[in-house]
Amino acid sequence: MRVPMFKSAAAVAALLSSLMLPGLALAEGAITVIDPYARSSTMMSASGAAFMVIENHSTADDRLVSASADIAERVELHTHIADTNGVMQMIEVPEGFVIPAGGSHALQRGADHVMFLGLTRPLAQGDIIPVTLTFETAGEVVVEVPVDLERKPMHGQMQGKMQMGAPSN
Repeated sequence: MRVPMFKSAAAVAALLSSLMLPGLALAEGAITVIDPYARSSTMMSASGAAFMVIENHSTADDRLVSASADIAERVELHTHIADTNGVMQMIEVPEGFVIPAGGSHALQRGADHVMFLGLTRPLAQGDIIPVTLTFETAGEVVVEVPVDLERKPMHGQMQGKMQMGAPSN
């Protein structure tokens, strides 16, 4: 009788492990970041920005709620909106950005992005900036963001989602 119990216990343990491991892997890899890069408009700029595509591989929406980096005194989530005269303004988005379940959200020039305010040093071509993105559900995700001062404004952007007339950063 002891052998059947052992076999049953082993079967139950194997079943539980197989059910738990995919969930654990999903939780660890629910958020991925594609094509990150950072830039400033000039070497003497006091501010810069980071752009990327954030993918959510989970079955529930998540929200990017903040970002941090040692490169700046403050790091904020920003977007561009048109005022009543149609003039584009950059504003902070304290509630962050929803990353839809099974979908993605582009942080791109002229739209949503991570803003570095009060740069502690100039952004130089090829530098790598560690940026910590904080999500409501996924928690912290550290991204190594290369500085790319040569990238053209439309490079890496999904043109079908661009608003016409929005200025570049």
